[in-house]
Amino acid sequence: MNTSIQIGKIMGIPIKLHITFLLILPVFAFYFSVSPAPFGFNDVPLSIIRYALSLSAAISLFVCVLLHELGHSAVAKKHGSNIQSITLFLFGGVSAMEEIPRNPKVEFKMALAGPTVSFLIGVLLGITYLLTKPADISYTAYLFLDIGKNPYLRLVWLIGYINIILGIFNLLPAFPMDGGRVLRAWLAGRMSYIKATRTAAGIGKMFAIIMGIFGLFASLWFILIAFFIYIGASEEEKSTEVTVILEGVKIKDIMSKNVTPVSPGMSVEELVDIMFRYKHMGYPVVEDSELKGIVTFTDVQRVPKEERKKVRISEIMTKKLITLEEDDDAVNAIKLMTVNNIGRIVITKEKQIVGIVSRTDILRSVQLLE
Repeated sequence: MNTSIQIGKIMGIPIKLHITFLLILPVFAFYFSVSPAPFGFNDVPLSIIRYALSLSAAISLFVCVLLHELGHSAVAKKHGSNIQSITLFLFGGVSAMEEIPRNPKVEFKMALAGPTVSFLIGVLLGITYLLTKPADISYTAYLFLDIGKNPYLRLVWLIGYINIILGIFNLLPAFPMDGGRVLRAWLAGRMSYIKATRTAAGIGKMFAIIMGIFGLFASLWFILIAFFIYIGASEEEKSTEVTVILEGVKIKDIMSKNVTPVSPGMSVEELVDIMFRYKHMGYPVVEDSELKGIVTFTDVQRVPKEERKKVRISEIMTKKLITLEEDDDAVNAIKLMTVNNIGRIVITKEKQIVGIVSRTDILRSVQLLE
């Protein structure tokens, strides 16, 4: 199931909305419509204006999150990293890049780019709001105490305020926030990259546990954010360890070489028998010595048992193939699997199938090498 939809491209980067974003957007809009000033518009008498302002605030919030991620992406592209996409989630945005720069100075710049964009937006909107200050009110009071009565000016103040908070929050020294990457970049200049990652991830997990405990007495939101931080720190640590351990390892060293091809005209029932016999979960589909696709156990599961005799492999196989050469680095395989959300890749040599590498093959190799 595809959980994200693409809405366009900026700087050549696909921009996607995750299903969680589509669910949370009306929740934020509702929150702004029922909250009192300065964080909401429930004092606006006309319903249509109140709801329009609330929806504008919710959309503006996520546009600012997108600009924050584009800040990271612009610096990453400048230093040669390829950005696969930017996806807006429940708790913000995520830039999917082929590889985090291993150079501490580059990662430091890239990590700070996002918060810098947020702070710039916040400061510019704050200055715009202050330009409307009445002569009889001090700047401090107008900015923090006597928030403007005009709801349109309050919208400007609110988005500016949220951006400042977003910038500060992202500088917390915990993965997957930008502050965690800044911390790793600083540590990586003083120790090995993998040790720096483990240290930064450990600090992130500790921070998440403290936030989760605080959330038990304060708000459910803190618990949700703590869970997000803990999982993000764990995933970053695991991903970095896999990448570092696999450096220098070729795909031909870890792939499964005994490949059993199947024909597109074969029934799904016959395929199940082959899976049971050979114990593999994915098979290349070949016709007249030409690779036509790949079929997996997941494809088989979608076919009801009573229909497996008459349904052919050609009807369920994946035709859009991702292949690698046997002399490619093993790290490339795990990157492609992660980016494309697939479990195995067909390996070729001079356009002939020589093996298959699965996620299980890679993880087993990582365990042995570690």
